[in-house]
Amino acid sequence: MLGFLVRLLPFWVREPLLILVGSVFGVRIMYLAHRDGEWVAAAIGLVFLVFTAVRVHTVARALRVRRAPAPAAEVAPAEVALAAPAAIAPAAPAVAVAAEKEPNAWGQAVAAVAVFAALGAALWLGPHLLPSDDAGAPRAVSCAGGEDEELPGAYRKTPRAVTGDELCNALNRPDLAQLLGTPAETATAVSGTSNTAPLTDGKVAQPEAEVQFDTYTVNVSVTYNELSIAQYVKLMEYGEETDVRTLSVLGRPAVLASGHTMKIEIDLGGGGSGGPVEQGPPARTLSVALDAKDRGGYCDITVWSTSGALPDDSALLDIAEKVLPTIPDRTV
Repeated sequence: MLGFLVRLLPFWVREPLLILVGSVFGVRIMYLAHRDGEWVAAAIGLVFLVFTAVRVHTVARALRVRRAPAPAAEVAPAEVALAAPAAIAPAAPAVAVAAEKEPNAWGQAVAAVAVFAALGAALWLGPHLLPSDDAGAPRAVSCAGGEDEELPGAYRKTPRAVTGDELCNALNRPDLAQLLGTPAETATAVSGTSNTAPLTDGKVAQPEAEVQFDTYTVNVSVTYNELSIAQYVKLMEYGEETDVRTLSVLGRPAVLASGHTMKIEIDLGGGGSGGPVEQGPPARTLSVALDAKDRGGYCDITVWSTSGALPDDSALLDIAEKVLPTIPDRTV
């Protein structure tokens, strides 16, 4: 169908178009073939260039024919003899015959090249200047809206307690992958829940948010209890946390510690209850007090990966410095 439409175009539009397309595709394919070392692609690019050279030769030959002067028409003696008496006859009304104006070949060629050069530039630069609509391209995921979510009673009793949806929006930052040291990755899943702390009979609000990447998973939770970081550090001395380091983040007391996640297998086939709770991959957690005076409550920022690799502690500090200011402070 496309070939049929091209053949319908005038010569001085069709040929410059074919030259433009052949040269652009030929040069582009040759460049990619040289960069990737693909000789098959180089052969295809060479075919485009040879095709273009043939079209250029055709246009050049047509231009030479148009420039050549037309031979003067010879007048036969009989025609001259017949023309003389006609000069004596009364003059007949003159009939003006307008010669058909031939199209400007150079104008058509220049216009065709300009139009299709613009189209070629748009096709060439479009993917770099406009957002891609490719369905296979990874897209950033967003947090689900929780406006209609019914919050537990602990959230109504805790002044300015952040919800899971708000915490999810604070964590799901466009630069989160860059802060983790994997700027090329895109979040594959995000979630936010307005939970309560375990073993508190639903009296302590503990919202939680999580963002998953191919390499790392980041989890942030805020616990609105009376436990200070100083007390938390003392508890760590009796727990299984390792590599404990106290520090200050945004003027608030904080502590870094290492531990392990839990691995739980759930059987959805109906044949059983699933496997036992096992120890998951190692995790690194930064716990920061909710205020500078450490009057109780803290925010946990935890990072882990299925491979067991962990980013530097500087990544946790960078995340805390970006996320914590967006979380509402607890008023006392």
